[in-house]
Amino acid sequence: MVYVIHQHDVIIIGGGLTGLQAAISLADSGINCAIISKVHPLRSHSVAAQGGMNASLGNVQGEDGTEDSWESHAFDTVKGSDYLADQDAVELMCREASRTVIELEHMGTVWSRLENGKIAQRPFGGAGFPRTCYASDRTGHNILNTLYEQAVDREIPFYEEFFVTSLITKDQLCTGCTALEIKTGKIHGFNAKAVLMATGGFGRIFNKSTNALINTGDGQALSLCAGAPLNDMEFVQFHPTTLYGNNILISEGARGEGGILLNNKNERFMEFYAPNSVDLAPRDVVARSIEQEIIEGRGFDGGYVHLDLRHLGADRIMERLPGIRQISMDFAGVDPINEPIPVQPGQHYSMGGIDVDINGATNIKGLYAAGECACISVHGANRLGGNSLLETVVFGRLVAEKIIDDVQKIKPTHEPVSTPESVNPHDSVSTPEPVKMAMHEVDNKIEDMLQRKGKENLFNIKDMMTRTMSDKFGISRDQEKMLKGLADIKDIQEKISNVSIQNKDRKFNQALIHFLEIEGMLLLAETIALGAIAREESRGSHKRIDYPERNDLKFLKHTQVELRDNKIHISYKDVNMGIFEPKERVY
Repeated sequence: MVYVIHQHDVIIIGGGLTGLQAAISLADSGINCAIISKVHPLRSHSVAAQGGMNASLGNVQGEDGTEDSWESHAFDTVKGSDYLADQDAVELMCREASRTVIELEHMGTVWSRLENGKIAQRPFGGAGFPRTCYASDRTGHNILNTLYEQAVDREIPFYEEFFVTSLITKDQLCTGCTALEIKTGKIHGFNAKAVLMATGGFGRIFNKSTNALINTGDGQALSLCAGAPLNDMEFVQFHPTTLYGNNILISEGARGEGGILLNNKNERFMEFYAPNSVDLAPRDVVARSIEQEIIEGRGFDGGYVHLDLRHLGADRIMERLPGIRQISMDFAGVDPINEPIPVQPGQHYSMGGIDVDINGATNIKGLYAAGECACISVHGANRLGGNSLLETVVFGRLVAEKIIDDVQKIKPTHEPVSTPESVNPHDSVSTPEPVKMAMHEVDNKIEDMLQRKGKENLFNIKDMMTRTMSDKFGISRDQEKMLKGLADIKDIQEKISNVSIQNKDRKFNQALIHFLEIEGMLLLAETIALGAIAREESRGSHKRIDYPERNDLKFLKHTQVELRDNKIHISYKDVNMGIFEPKERVY
């Protein structure tokens, strides 16, 4: 085996908004960092974010003429989280929001504008003020291109189309990772003083999802296997408006611009479920309401309702929602200028993730996480629209600042030795035993996978997993159904060991990559199932039919998941409370 080992001070796994922002901050401080991504960074799922980024700029006043503030933003976030968010982290994010939007503008983000020239802000669900800054309905695309350009300008190294296969840890210290180069099939080792997980969510565990195919929870699975706990994995957000049939996201910005939801009786049914905020109630409220309408026969055949934008007029739709119009025409054959859009709830976001403190540090020294793969926790039991883009950039920068401080205190444990195997000027080979051992283990594991002659089909297994998760752990849950789902997951985990990969060549072997992804996804599916079964209450996105009430006395706590002796263990830890005491959520 040829050892190809690279040396950087910091390795960032994931090339979306969090990873790019962290890399920019690290590079500006003189830290030698690099990004590993299994796709080109501009294909990261961040590019699909449509609606916007929350910040209390106060460019648009509230209905009563009052001006927005970070305190109002924090209150809406904590209330929307059903009081499960850590309030110190929420305060930090909301205080940093306005600065973040302005910094992005200075870097080149082209925000939409009000007539007075200020950054435009639109209403979003669960918000007391119009505070969502946007770039038409392609906000993520705009910000991702901006940050990628900045990273390229700084000549930050990218390892594109590399699939990370393991973290290198010893004695609760992370010193790098291994990765499979998809193009060549070679195993690479990465030595580092710190590793930042920025790999996004795990939405593709479900069969109806807005997420890109790459959102397979790799970072969460790798961290769990390395000894880092996960938190709140049962809290999975279902976006209320995804395009019927293929679940492409229809931005909350459509309702922020004035779109309304209608059932098959042409009733604006959200007036019955959330009489104050109506169509701009938080996502968990709207998604459950749509599901209820469909269950009670007021949906359209096939299981959907209508999102009506026609009253907005052609000019406003084409100016504010051009992407939504194009998606509707291309994938549903519907022009929202003339017809309502068929929508249904679909999995959208992961509130849970890698357990980190407010600085993004895990329990493993040298391992950090930020963005959707982390649970810091600013979203608690339910995320408000407009806060995910904010979280990625705010904590991409803040966690990088913590890494900078920590890395500067670490002295090198070995001297790298130059080698002709180096891939670029940043690369070198060193031969510390942990890297060699990790690479050898991964190489043997992959060889074993390729040589198996089982009878199970990998894609049938994936289909069974995603259907089980959607059917048994969707918007509404109950114990009997979930216990059956858990048994199904355990059965599927047994089946994957009997999968045969037909392509035996390592080069561009996408079947091998899918196998590695699904192996991790099945582990995460079990953590979601166990957390959901154990939480005997309804809170935020987690709706139990058999336990319909929120139980603060017993469950105002984060669910913590650890992997010990190849078994999942569930425990709980306190929520960091603050100035906002838990109250009933009324919308």
